[in-house]
Amino acid sequence: MPQSVQVGAILIENSPLMAKLFGLESRPYLNDWGVVESLDGFGVDRKIRAARWNFFFMAAEVKVMFFGAPQAQKIQNALKRILAKVRPQNFNSLEVTGIVAKSFFGIPYAVVSAHSRHIQESCCLDGEEARRVSQRDAE
Repeated sequence: MPQSVQVGAILIENSPLMAKLFGLESRPYLNDWGVVESLDGFGVDRKIRAARWNFFFMAAEVKVMFFGAPQAQKIQNALKRILAKVRPQNFNSLEVTGIVAKSFFGIPYAVVSAHSRHIQESCCLDGEEARRVSQRDAE
């Protein structure tokens, strides 16, 4: 059974370099993505800035809707769909910014929203190709 994810959770690509460099503890969540334990976006940002790196927040919000009540498995599937949407942009983390249950004429549904985040040393966000190369090199 999948573990639950809350609003404010940070998903990060599994990378031994990042875990070692920033001391971030994460638990496996989806394939090569883990959820940072016991820290939200602000806590992760503080740790990364303490190491003199940067944690970028992308303004574009990505949303996915599903029918039914928000349950761990459905939220995990929604996040998998979100990651598939943002994967071509080569960002190395994601922040869950909303999990909202709604109904329309008595039919329950939920909307999961997230923002891409990116960790890198430079203070200027690298382009898509540079992010892809740096992620490949980190592997």
